[in-house]
Amino acid sequence: MDQLWSLLEGPSVGGRTVSAGSVLLPLLLAFVLGQVFAWVYYATHSGLSYSRSFVQSLVLIAVVVSMVMMVIGNSLVIAAGMMGGLAIIRFRNVLKDTRDMAYVFSVLVVGMAAGSQRYLTAVLGTAVLCMIAIYLHLTSFGSHEPKNGFLRFHLSSGLGPDHPVLVVFKRHCSDFQLLSVQDAGPGAGSDCAYQIMVRRPSEGEAFVGELEKVPGVSQVSLTMQEELLEV
Repeated sequence: MDQLWSLLEGPSVGGRTVSAGSVLLPLLLAFVLGQVFAWVYYATHSGLSYSRSFVQSLVLIAVVVSMVMMVIGNSLVIAAGMMGGLAIIRFRNVLKDTRDMAYVFSVLVVGMAAGSQRYLTAVLGTAVLCMIAIYLHLTSFGSHEPKNGFLRFHLSSGLGPDHPVLVVFKRHCSDFQLLSVQDAGPGAGSDCAYQIMVRRPSEGEAFVGELEKVPGVSQVSLTMQEELLEV
């Protein structure tokens, strides 16, 4: 057994002796911290773009980067060779969410810290970043109720300046703008499209209900501007 460990003992690299323990500790730390990031991502994820492979990649990236840092050490030659080898690899997977990119960058940095034996930086950095991620999730930081909307309806008569439709608009909207009016045919009325800014997003149903009660108005359709990119 002593001979086996002596074979695993390597020469001095960058002024420090390479041993099995000095290799396993950074890899295990990177694995644990990568798991922490993966669990936080899993717990705080929202939307439809969840991927199990991405969560597993967070753990693997941290460990791989940690090993890369240990291989490079202080050698510029090895670093240049590593860059050339990585340049051959082409990553075709496109991240759909900028938040996913932040997690990838986080595990990259943590893996670099663990591989370069900056253990305190790796642990404290992981703790701070995960607490920030949890805080942003619990407080729904950056979210807001959509007030911009797209309204379409069919009008059987002309739309004059004193039309009841405009009265309903002024009651529920802080601003509105006519986008288009399409003639549906002789005597069939017209299809109107408006860009609106509602005063209170919670009263969208009441707004549509009042429009439907206006004589000559039908086929009312209101689409609020959602944050579609988050799904």
